[in-house]
Parts: sequence; structure tokens; C-alpha cells
Amino acid sequence: MSFQAYIDNIKTKTGKTPDEFKQLAEQKGLLKPGVKAREIVAWLKKDFGLGHGHAMAIYATFKREG
Repeated sequence: MSFQAYIDNIKTKTGKTPDEFKQLAEQKGLLKPGVKAREIVAWLKKDFGLGHGHAMAIYATFKREG
């Protein structure tokens, strides 16, 4: 599965884009220095029902955008 397919599947499942997830993560303080990837992934799994691979794909978009 391509990276874009992961993102498309996440949008279908949650109705949210990577930018919307980023805004929510910022509101929760998850994009501050020192926050570990596992904390962000756990949040995405718990609050949005994403699997590990899909949660990591969203995390990767956060890192890509800086």
C-alpha cells in the first residue's frame, strides 16, 4: 500500500486530513519538543481507532511538515 493510500484510508475512516490531525495534536500539546512518537501514536489509536501503521503515517506527516 502506498503512503497516499494510507492517508486516503485514514480520511475515509475518520473524516480528517493530516492537517486537521496536526491542528488537534497542537491543541493537545503533542507537538512540543520532547513529546515521543509513541505518545502521539497512542493518542491516534485511542481517540480515532487507527491501527499502528495508519497512526505512524499521520505521525510521519507531522515530521515531514516540520
